Amino acid sequence: MRQSILIIGPSWVGDMMMAHSLFIALKEQNEAIEIDVVAPAWCKPILARMPEVRNAIIQPVNHGVFGWKTRKELGHQLRKQRYTQAIILPNSWKSALIPWFAKVPVRTGWRGEMRYGLLNDLRILDKTALPLMVQRFVSLAHPAQSARLPPTYKPPQLQSKPLSTAQQTQWGIVAENPLLALCPGAEFGPAKQWPTTHYAAIATYYAAQGWQICLLGSAADTETASHIRKQTTAHPDTILNLCGQTELTDAIDIMAHANAVISNDSGLMHLAAALNKPLVTIYGATSPSFTPPLNIQAKTIQIPVDCGPCFQRECSQQHHQCMQDLSPQQVISQLDDLLA
Repeated sequence: MRQSILIIGPSWVGDMMMAHSLFIALKEQNEAIEIDVVAPAWCKPILARMPEVRNAIIQPVNHGVFGWKTRKELGHQLRKQRYTQAIILPNSWKSALIPWFAKVPVRTGWRGEMRYGLLNDLRILDKTALPLMVQRFVSLAHPAQSARLPPTYKPPQLQSKPLSTAQQTQWGIVAENPLLALCPGAEFGPAKQWPTTHYAAIATYYAAQGWQICLLGSAADTETASHIRKQTTAHPDTILNLCGQTELTDAIDIMAHANAVISNDSGLMHLAAALNKPLVTIYGATSPSFTPPLNIQAKTIQIPVDCGPCFQRECSQQHHQCMQDLSPQQVISQLDDLLA
């Protein structure tokens, strides 16, 4: 019997990377299974680099919007695919509507917002048994009776493409020099961002060692990257501000080309982890205990503070001590250990 699964994916880049371990687990169980993923448009380039995914179906409703009619229309369109199962990764009630409208016979997910009826393979989450997001996702690939046991899983692993000579020229990348990618942004909010002065100190240090530095992020990170570049004492050509100048697939390929990555807790951090790069992740307001980088070459660094981790978008104490007091030398030490 043909098996096909519809995945209702998460909305954020980092969470989608955690979901890749679920896709791998499903393929290990049945290589012939077909996996389609409903996801926001910004996740489509990532899904294109996951060979386990057959189709990325654009989620027609923006994050946080109910969109009953739109979800119903997509569900009706998907009926002809005759999916054998749906796995719903978000915990919201509305996220389970599309598979229900699509009449998928088996609809699997955690109970979340009391989704009785919408889900008929309903799982009750034991957060202490499954502390990591990736464990919770991968558990849904297995029968309900095993859901209390932490599953083994393979880490996400994105496919990348070598940078062409034209691409390197376009972005100013010198092939002969070691490349350090810095990811100074964070969509969640400024509480997750390490100070620009600290990133500038990192850039200055490695530039003096003969490295080239590239700053990666979205257009929203352009100003942050500009501040970093202005605060370095290295030659400007050594520091490349590529924020807002690359597509997500370009950023993947640039990080794959890089020799190492330093990042805040962000979506780009999870992409770097999935490329198995030497990686140092800087944590402040959040914690690596739920969504750490899944990479044996990754190190996380966080200092203890009385008020944290607070999981707030902005520092309510107005001092941002968790990030301000985490010194560039501490991060340099971690990365040098990795590179050694």
